[in-house]
Amino acid sequence: MTKSTKAALLSCFVLPGAGHLYLKRYKFGLLLSVSAVAAVYFITTSAIQAALEVSEIIQGGGVGLDAGAIAELVSQQSRGGEESSSTTMTTLTIIWLIGIFDSYRVGRMLDKVKGVVGGKET
Repeated sequence: MTKSTKAALLSCFVLPGAGHLYLKRYKFGLLLSVSAVAAVYFITTSAIQAALEVSEIIQGGGVGLDAGAIAELVSQQSRGGEESSSTTMTTLTIIWLIGIFDSYRVGRMLDKVKGVVGGKET
């Protein structure tokens, strides 16, 4: 397997920036990784905060155990932070795609320098 393929797969399935770290492009790899982890942290904390707010309302007796009422409450809570979560998800997707395509590009350049064609050294 060529470096370009391995780097792209690492960035795709492990973490954005993992392919760059594999290719020893540490600064850009760490930048992508830290950005992705920060975005995931923000999304997770927002979801947990919304779930805790819904839980407090239910426990406080604001809503009965009726499934329809709970669904409406969850829907109201999700609308509140929808814009920032959507922006964060878009940012995370862009970071991930940059990680995949750029690690493939950098790996491809390294493969050409080393003389690898079609997965085999020449």
